[in-house]
Amino acid sequence: MAIQFQYNKTSLQGIEKQLKMRQRSLPTIKSKESSLRMEVKRSKDEALRLQKQLEAEIAAYEKAAALWNEFDGSLVAVRDVRLSAVKIAGIRIPALEEVVFAVQPFSLFNSPKWYPDGIHLLQSLARTGIAYEFCCKKTALLEHARKKTTQKVNLFEKVQIPGFEDAIRKIKRFMEDEENLSKSSQKIMKAKQTE
Repeated sequence: MAIQFQYNKTSLQGIEKQLKMRQRSLPTIKSKESSLRMEVKRSKDEALRLQKQLEAEIAAYEKAAALWNEFDGSLVAVRDVRLSAVKIAGIRIPALEEVVFAVQPFSLFNSPKWYPDGIHLLQSLARTGIAYEFCCKKTALLEHARKKTTQKVNLFEKVQIPGFEDAIRKIKRFMEDEENLSKSSQKIMKAKQTE
């Protein structure tokens, strides 16, 4: 990225100001990036844990597959998923508060005695599945924010700061050369006038 500048003191001051701003903000952005990196790792580990937990619950569910043929699936439904917002390294991320279920009334005398346990098992499966999906979405959001922050760090470190330093060096050299030429031309004029 070529930084546009003019060979004068005003341009030099503006570029120096931008350079100082980027140098001051770079450590903060690096800190944000490392924080996001840790949160992404934590979120991926949590998603992996939830996936294993879900697989274990499904395996337990499949052991009694024959019983589930007589179970009424309309007894349990997810009514609401409550969310809240949490800030992680300056990024607003939704957090799962709770999953609310709607359980239809059923007769304890006319239905098999394992129905309450079945309802509890289905709620547990649904809660774990929703938490897993939610954790995957959270990981994707955090990963996106981390990539953007990494791009910004790289832009500052590898493009803008060196570009501003180079522009400052060029402007200073030009101004020094101009001053030297001015002094030498004054000396030549003075020498001609004394002759």
